[in-house]
Amino acid sequence: MRAVRYERFGPPDVLTIDRVPVPEPGPGEVLVRVHAASVGGGETEIRAGSLRRVMGSRMPRGLGVDFSGRVSGVGPGVDPARVGEEVLGILPHMGFGSTADFVAVPQERVVAAPVGLDPAGAAALPASGTTVLTALVEKARLREGERLLVRGASGGVGSTAVQVGRALGAHVTGLAGRRNLDWVRDLGAHEVFDHRETGPADLGRFDVVLDVVGSEPGAYRRLRVPGGRYLPLAIDPRRPLRSTADTLWSAAVDRRRVLPFSNNPSREDLTELVRYVESGRLVPVVDEVFPVERVREAHRRVEKGGLRGKVVVAMGEDPGPRG
Repeated sequence: MRAVRYERFGPPDVLTIDRVPVPEPGPGEVLVRVHAASVGGGETEIRAGSLRRVMGSRMPRGLGVDFSGRVSGVGPGVDPARVGEEVLGILPHMGFGSTADFVAVPQERVVAAPVGLDPAGAAALPASGTTVLTALVEKARLREGERLLVRGASGGVGSTAVQVGRALGAHVTGLAGRRNLDWVRDLGAHEVFDHRETGPADLGRFDVVLDVVGSEPGAYRRLRVPGGRYLPLAIDPRRPLRSTADTLWSAAVDRRRVLPFSNNPSREDLTELVRYVESGRLVPVVDEVFPVERVREAHRRVEKGGLRGKVVVAMGEDPGPRG
C-alpha cells in the first residue's frame, strides 16, 4: 500500500509516497481503508524540524493523525458486522501515519461517520473537533453568556471553536487575517478583528481565551477576567522550548486558570462530535482538497497560512506498484 512518509526534516519536498505492507489488525483493532486524511496545523512544523527538541527526531515518520474511510477488516474480539461501516477516526495518542491507504487502529478510535457527509468533511473533523470540545466543554466549562476569544479563528481548530462557542451560548470574538474576517463572522463570531492591526491591549477582557497561535502567551493570558481561563493549544515554533516551559510554568502556578492538555479523545468524545454535526451545531470546514500525489502542495498551502478550515489529502484508488 501507499503511505506518505519522510526520512529527514526539511521543506515539503522531503515528503515521499512509499510502498509499505498493509497492516494486520490486532486484537480489538479494525483495519480501515482510508478515503481522506487532514493535515494538522502543527505537522508542517514537525516536518520542518522546528519541534525536534520537543518531539524527538526518530525516522521515518508518517503523516496525519485523523482520517475518514471504510472498515475493511477486523481483528480478534471485534464484531465482524463492522466491516463495510463508513467511519471517521483518529490514531492512538501521539501517533502519525493516517495519510496512507490503510490504517489499523483500536476500535474505540473510530465511530460511524455522520450520514451524508463527504469523505473530506469527515476527515477534517476528528482532531480539530475533539480538541475543541475537550477545551471548551471539559476543560474551560464554557457557559452561556461568557465571553470567548478565539485566536487563530479561521483555521481548522479556530473555525470549529467559533461554531462550538456560539452553540454553547458564548459571546464569541475571533482574531484572524483581514480577508477572513467576514467569513469568520458568518461562522458565528459576534466580533472579528484583524490580528495584524489589533493588539492584545485593544481587545478587552474575556472569560475564556483559546489560543491556537502560541506566540506572546503572556499578553493573551492577561486578557482574562478574574476567574477566566486560558487554553494554550499551540506552542511558538520559533521558540519551542521556551514556549513549552512558559506554558508548563504558568499552568503550575495558576492551574485553575491555565489549562494546557494533549488531546487524547475517547470513543465517547468522537461520538459527541458526530452529534454536534448531525444536529447542525457544527459544520466541518475544508479549505482545499489535494490528491495524495500532491501532498507536498498540501503542506505548502498550510504553510502559506490564511486557511479557511482544514487542508485535506484524498487517498483515491491505489494504482498499484510502479515499475
